[in-house]
Amino acid sequence: MAEVPILVIENDPETARHIADTLAYLELTSSVFGAGAAWKDAFDPLHPPYLILLGDCGGIDARRVAFRELKNVDGYTPLIVVDRGDGDPGLGSEIESGVLAHLRLPMRHAHFEKILQKVEAYRETRYQVGSPRNPELFRNLVGSSKGIQRVRTMIEMVAKSDANVLVTGESGTGKEVVARHIHHHSVRRSKPFVPINCGAIPADLLESELFGHEKGAFTGAIASRQGRFEMADGGTLFLDEIGDMSLSMQVKLLRVLQERTFERVGSNKSVAVNVRIIAATHVHLEHAIEDGRFREDLYYRLNVFPIETPPLRDRAEDLPLLVNDLVERLGHEGRGTIRLTPACIESLATYSWPGNVRELANLIERLSILYPNGAVDVHDLPDKYRNAEIVSRPREIDATAVSYAEAAGVRLPRAGLDLKEHLTQIESNLIIQALEEESWVVAHAAKRLQMGRTTLVEKMRKLGLNRQDEASDS
Repeated sequence: MAEVPILVIENDPETARHIADTLAYLELTSSVFGAGAAWKDAFDPLHPPYLILLGDCGGIDARRVAFRELKNVDGYTPLIVVDRGDGDPGLGSEIESGVLAHLRLPMRHAHFEKILQKVEAYRETRYQVGSPRNPELFRNLVGSSKGIQRVRTMIEMVAKSDANVLVTGESGTGKEVVARHIHHHSVRRSKPFVPINCGAIPADLLESELFGHEKGAFTGAIASRQGRFEMADGGTLFLDEIGDMSLSMQVKLLRVLQERTFERVGSNKSVAVNVRIIAATHVHLEHAIEDGRFREDLYYRLNVFPIETPPLRDRAEDLPLLVNDLVERLGHEGRGTIRLTPACIESLATYSWPGNVRELANLIERLSILYPNGAVDVHDLPDKYRNAEIVSRPREIDATAVSYAEAAGVRLPRAGLDLKEHLTQIESNLIIQALEEESWVVAHAAKRLQMGRTTLVEKMRKLGLNRQDEASDS
């Protein structure tokens, strides 16, 4: 985790210095800003902070404003509110629902460790609760191939304009990643980015999802509801899988793009919106036009600035960088790490990758579960990822491990042993020794053990290792 900074927003210089010094003592990197606009310029959703500490912003109203701005930029980074214990009137129910925890000042090591454990649990599960950000999000643009460099150049060219963008490419190539990049680098970055998958919503419900509805407009409409266009007002609306939209909805969407107004379902009152449209599809829309499945006039409205995301098989030279990035992120999220041998990488580079980067991300996560903190060779890969020619080569032996075992005098008892239990006991003893020698400062102990702090926290949790006074601390 030390490589992923903590974003600290704090107006009071003395408090900011206290927080930064405490984090530095725990060997956690931090970026400290006041409540002005500086933190917005530094915030990159490509590399979001590990967590956000929201302190004094110049009053409770200013703190509420900062909170909403943070959530607009990135709604899924854990947010911790700093409490001074000075009778803070609270942030209100709307704000509190988005706060993961409260940090009391002055900072206490035991209390902050508990908060970090809560952050770890949140980060481990946040991709399983329906958030629009997938585990592979923001990874797909890693690389130096000509195709990915061209995509980055085109994003830079179009981001500052308000032109509609059509992102095409196979599933799993990172079309939403491109859309989020464009939004982040545009003048609309402080406003909402609202995604909707047009192919995942039944045709009879898509109109309500896009434009909203009034109470009683149809059975089940028990209250008025905003649609995605209203939610995205001032920001960006991302229409994913636009090629799966029905022809009747295409007509209604075209009218909104032309007039910049719409009516909610069940209403005759026009609503004006200022929204930038970014659409994406894996469907070849020109062929769909020929087949009568997509309107030509809508196509030209959307296709003002086309960007094509390259498939992974066409950027094989990026594979080592992508694998490294995926492995590092698993480690940062406390889910262990693995090392792929050169032969393993070489074999993966010959695979066709029909699922693209999404498939690669799933494979790396699976391998990290099967071989936690170990080396993965080509023989360890699932069958379809193995290149027969590479597999047939003589398997290399890790001479370092053999010589270490001999030098250490490791001998298997004649009666045998429970290897898993034996290794767990050795690991537990070494962790306890490192913690005790470092006064139970987890960051320092992790450095002694040459592992990430979050990885050590997770191992401590699994082994049930807690210092007695910290376990009882409230």
